[in-house]
Amino acid sequence: LQEVTASSRHYVDRLFDLDPQKVLQGVIDMKNAVIGNNKQKANLIVLGAVPRLLYLLQQETSSTELRTECAVVLGSLAMGTENNVKSLLDCHIIPALLQGLLSPDLKFIEACLRCLRTIFISPVTPEDLLYTDATVISHLMALLSRSRYTEEYICQIFSHCCKGPDHQTILFNHGAVQNIAHLLVSTSYKVRMQALKCFSVLAFENPQVSMTLVNVSVDGELLPQIFVKMLQRDKPIEMQLTSAKCLTSMCRAGAIRTDDPCIVLKTLPCLVRMCSKDRLLEERVEGAETLAYLIETDVELQRMASITDHLIVMLADYFKYPSSVSAITDIKRLDHDLKHAHELRQAAFKLYASLGANDEDIRKKIIETENMMDRIVNGLSESSIKVRLAAVRCLHSLSRSVQQLRTSFQDHAVWKPLMKVLQNAPNEILVVASSTLCNLLLEFSPSKEPILESGAIELLCSLTQSENLALRVNGIWALMNMAFQAEQKIKSDILRGLSTEQLFQLLSDSDVNVLMKTLGLLRNLLSTRPHIDYIMSTHGKQIMQAVTLILEGEHNIEVKEQTLCILANIADGTTAKELIMTNDDILQKIKYYMSHSNAKLQLAAMFCISNLIWNEEEGSQERQDKLRDMGIVDILHKLSQSSDPNLCDKAKTALQQYLA
Repeated sequence: LQEVTASSRHYVDRLFDLDPQKVLQGVIDMKNAVIGNNKQKANLIVLGAVPRLLYLLQQETSSTELRTECAVVLGSLAMGTENNVKSLLDCHIIPALLQGLLSPDLKFIEACLRCLRTIFISPVTPEDLLYTDATVISHLMALLSRSRYTEEYICQIFSHCCKGPDHQTILFNHGAVQNIAHLLVSTSYKVRMQALKCFSVLAFENPQVSMTLVNVSVDGELLPQIFVKMLQRDKPIEMQLTSAKCLTSMCRAGAIRTDDPCIVLKTLPCLVRMCSKDRLLEERVEGAETLAYLIETDVELQRMASITDHLIVMLADYFKYPSSVSAITDIKRLDHDLKHAHELRQAAFKLYASLGANDEDIRKKIIETENMMDRIVNGLSESSIKVRLAAVRCLHSLSRSVQQLRTSFQDHAVWKPLMKVLQNAPNEILVVASSTLCNLLLEFSPSKEPILESGAIELLCSLTQSENLALRVNGIWALMNMAFQAEQKIKSDILRGLSTEQLFQLLSDSDVNVLMKTLGLLRNLLSTRPHIDYIMSTHGKQIMQAVTLILEGEHNIEVKEQTLCILANIADGTTAKELIMTNDDILQKIKYYMSHSNAKLQLAAMFCISNLIWNEEEGSQERQDKLRDMGIVDILHKLSQSSDPNLCDKAKTALQQYLA
C-alpha cells in the first residue's frame, strides 16, 4: 500500500501549490488519473485529497474553472465504491455542493448537481440530507429548467430521494408536478426518462398526487395519454415499465377506473409482457410486482391477467431460470442473476397471491401448475425473509378455497411448515401466517387434527396476548374456528390455555373485532349440552361475570346480540340453566332486552326465555312460575301482537309452553 500511495502522493501535494495555475493543472491531472480507476480513487481518499478539494471548491478566491474541476473530480471519486461515498459524506460534501448551487455560473452548477446526483443515488446516502434545509427544494425547482443537464440531474435526485409520504408531500407542495410535467415531452430521452421516474415515485400510494396528475396536460395532451404513449412496444423497456407504474399508482388511488381502456388494454398487457422469459431478471421482478399491485383488489383485472399470454404458466419459469438463454452470453450477468434469483421467486409468489385472491377457478389453475405446492412449502423455509413473506401470502390467498383446503393442502401437509413459520417469525409474517392458520382450522379442513396435535393451542393463546392488534384478532379467530363443533377435550384445553384472566382481558379489548371473535369463541365453546354443562361447572362463575360485564357496557348491537346468544346457549344446558335462574341481575337484563327497540336483541332475549321454560325438561314448572312473577308472560303477550313475524312466532311458541 505504501508504494502505491507514494506514487499517488504527488497528485495531492500539487493541490497545495502556491501558484493557482499549477493547482488547476494538478486537479485536471488528478481527474484524468482517477477516471475508471477504483484503486487510484481509494488511494487519493486515504491521502486526504477530499478535504483539500472541498476547500478549493468553497474558496471565493478560486477561479470558476478550478471550482468546476474540483466538483468533477469529487463526482468521479463518488462513482467508485460505497466506501468512497461514505468518506465523502464524512467530509460534509453535501452542504458544500448545495452551497455551490448558489453560484451564477451554469457549468459549475451542473458539475455540482452531477456530483450530488452520484452521491444521492448511492444506497449509503440518507435521503433526509436533501430535506434538512427547507430552502434547498425550492432552489432546485428554480434551477430545474436552466439546461438539459439540470433537468436530468435534479429529476434524478428527486426520484432517488423521494421515499414515503412525507417526502412526496414536500415535493408536491413545492410544485413538483407543474415543474416536471413539461419535461415528459423533452427532446432528450434521459430527461424524459428521469421525469417519468419522478412521477412514478411521487404517485406511488399517494391519492393526492394521483388525483392531480389525471388533470395535468402538456401541449394539450393529458398526462395519462402521454403515459400510454410511453407504454408502447417500440419504446425502451425501462420507459414502458416506469409509465406502467405511473398508471398503476393512479389506478390504485382511484384516479383512473379499473375498467378504463388505458388500464385494461394498455397497462395490464404491458406488465404481463414484462414477465416473459426473454426479459432481464430485474424487468421480470418489477413487472410481476407492479402487476400484483395493480390487480390486488380487483377481481375483473385478476381474471383478465390470468388469461393473458398464459401468465400462470409463464410465472412457473420464475422458479427455474434466473436468466434466459439469450442473456447468458455474459458470464457476469449469469453470476448476478443466480445471486438475485430469490427476487424472482418473491415476485412470482406475490403475483400468484394477487391472481388467486378472489376467483376459485384461478386458484385451481395456480395449484395445478407444476410442483406449485412444493414450491410454496420450500418458500416457507427460505433464508430470505421477503421470499418467506411472499410464500405465506400466496398460501393465504389459496387457503381461501374450501376445495383446496380439502385436497392439495392435505396432500402436501402444508400445516407443518406453516406451524414452523409461526414459531419465531417477525410480526409481518406472523399476521399472514396466522390468517392462513385460521383457514386451515375451519371445520371442513382435514388439517385441523394434526395442527392441534402439534401444539397450536398454546401458540394461538400466546398470539392473543400480542401488542399487535392483527395478531390478537387472528389468534382469537383461529381459536374460535378450532372450537367449532370440537370435542370436549379440545374445548377444555382452549379454556385452560387462555386462562380466565386472559379471557377478561380480551372481552375488555378496545377493538370491537377482538371482542366479537372472543364472544364467537365462547359461543362455540358453549355448544352441545354435555359440553355446556361441563364448561359451566368449571368456569361458570367467570363466564357469567363476563356476560354481565358486556351487557352493562357501552357496546354496539352486534356485540350485545352475540352475548345474548351465549346466554341462550347456557340456558340450553341441563344443569347450566341454574346459573341463570339463580342470578336475578341477569334475568332482569334478559327482560329488559325483550322490550328493547332493536328486534335482533329482542329475538336473542326470547331464545334465552324459550330455553329456560321448555316443558319437557326437569324443573320447568318452577322456572315458568318464577319468570311469570317477573312479568315475562305479559311481555310475551305483547310481543305475540308484534308486526315483526319472527318476534310474533317466537312469542307464540313460548306462550304455548305455558299452556301445555
